Amino acid sequence: MLYLAEVQKQRSGFGGLGGGKAELKLLACQRGEHNWVAVPGDEIIPVEEANKFNDSTLVLVELSASKQVQRIQEAARQLVSILQNFSRLQDKFKDKEEEIEQWKASLTFSSQELNRREMEMQAREEQLAQMEDELERLEAQRSEIENTRDEANRLREEVERSRLEMETAWEQLRGEQQQVEQQQSQVQQGAVVDEQQAVRIQELMNRLKGAISSAGGVREQLNQSFGAVGAQQAILDVHWQQLEQKRTNANQQQEEVDRQNQNIQSRWQEWYQAADALAIAKADRARQQGILSAKEDQAELMSVQVRAVEELYRQLSALASGLGAAGTEQKVDVQALEKMPVEELQGLVQNLQHDLEKVFRFVNDQEEELTLQRETIEELQAKIQAASEYDRMALENEMADELESYQMLNETLVGQRLRLQERENVLKQHQTVLWRRLGTANAPKQNGEIDLTPIIAQLDTQRQQQGSELQKVENEIQQLREVVTQSEGNVNRQTGEIEAKRYELKQLEQNLFNQKGAVAELWGRVNVYQEMLQPVQDNLSGLRQKLEAVAGELDRVQQTGEQHDEVVAQLRQVLSGLMNLSEPL
Repeated sequence: MLYLAEVQKQRSGFGGLGGGKAELKLLACQRGEHNWVAVPGDEIIPVEEANKFNDSTLVLVELSASKQVQRIQEAARQLVSILQNFSRLQDKFKDKEEEIEQWKASLTFSSQELNRREMEMQAREEQLAQMEDELERLEAQRSEIENTRDEANRLREEVERSRLEMETAWEQLRGEQQQVEQQQSQVQQGAVVDEQQAVRIQELMNRLKGAISSAGGVREQLNQSFGAVGAQQAILDVHWQQLEQKRTNANQQQEEVDRQNQNIQSRWQEWYQAADALAIAKADRARQQGILSAKEDQAELMSVQVRAVEELYRQLSALASGLGAAGTEQKVDVQALEKMPVEELQGLVQNLQHDLEKVFRFVNDQEEELTLQRETIEELQAKIQAASEYDRMALENEMADELESYQMLNETLVGQRLRLQERENVLKQHQTVLWRRLGTANAPKQNGEIDLTPIIAQLDTQRQQQGSELQKVENEIQQLREVVTQSEGNVNRQTGEIEAKRYELKQLEQNLFNQKGAVAELWGRVNVYQEMLQPVQDNLSGLRQKLEAVAGELDRVQQTGEQHDEVVAQLRQVLSGLMNLSEPL
């Protein structure tokens, strides 16, 4: 199981070095890939492998079930990676929260849209109810027209029946007229009309008169039917006027919808042009940000190098002035070393040498890793300069991670270099005392110190030069930041404007869609209205034609009736003459 632990050393021996006992204080335990749980209490286990680490160093140690060390390593880089992963997770969570907020806004808009659609559906249901009522009225009118048509057919049948009766009576009367004419000729020859024949002739004339009178009653009913048809036509004329008004309104709304559609298309064309300009502005901003990011990475690397040179300059200056030796001499009790047995002193020197070698190897490994990281950063800088806009972001993120690791490792090495120098000075003092007591010729020469002045001067020149170059790059970065800020402001302003226009156009399109639906519905109502009115109008027109045909037939019947009246009058005179002639008999 993997643990995060802190190295704790119990100091023993002279100078606080050599023979120290290392322990690990367990801080946290890994329960999952991104899940760490704090270790309760102060659980401390002795670990011999921790001697190569400095006191208070954080390490990652893998322990078995019996608390045996299986693997141990410094936790600096892993902690950096964990923090980076945590930062990325935080960014992802932030993106998810923004996405959730967008979904909430979208759902709110959808809810409002559904409410609006529901209100439209209610309005359309009311319109459909009105159309159904109007259809019912038209159906009632249609039924009334059907009744009127039935009445017209009945009148026509009655007129036809009256005509047939008149024709029958007329034929009989014509026969009687012929008989009367024969009898009249016989009267002239001395013949007379008997009473039975006179009664028969009188009945025939009365039947003919009744048929003519019934035709007058049919004329009255026909006039009533014409009045009912006229009333129905007046109602239909009102509906036809309403239909024309609806058709005129539909044409006007259709023209308005076509005009708005053309206007929206023109505005969309302008919006696409603005979107293209915004895309160009964003690409230019991304290019400027890429240059700024590269400059910032360069400045970060230069800053790390400047700090490293300054630290080295400070250390060498302190070493040249003897501050380093003076600081370490206070930690070594020379008198105790003089009184210590030589064998014990030799063992202590050997322990110090062994401990120094382990620390030296560790620091040397870290220095090599730092060099590899610096080379990696330089390679990434070269790739960023030649990369495209799409690949640059990934390379910049990778370079940012490498810079964080480089800076943390470099800051860690600053203290380790000082500790290495401190241990080396302590070892030299122990060796000096040992060699002096042994009287060996290998004792170091106290006066053979190295002159560090040229190196310090060269480092000072390099430090000033790097500081000047760093200042120059920082000035360029400041200028680029101002340019990027201005570009960012322009892009944000254009983005806001284009989003506002897009939202406005979407609203206009939605309104246009609603208007198109309303116009289509209005045209549908006009068409349905016309489909409802036309059959009624056709039926009413057919009925009028039938009534007019009946009226024509009735006119002919009446004309015939008038002729018959004249003939009947003549017959009455002839019959009266015949009756007068027969009375003396």
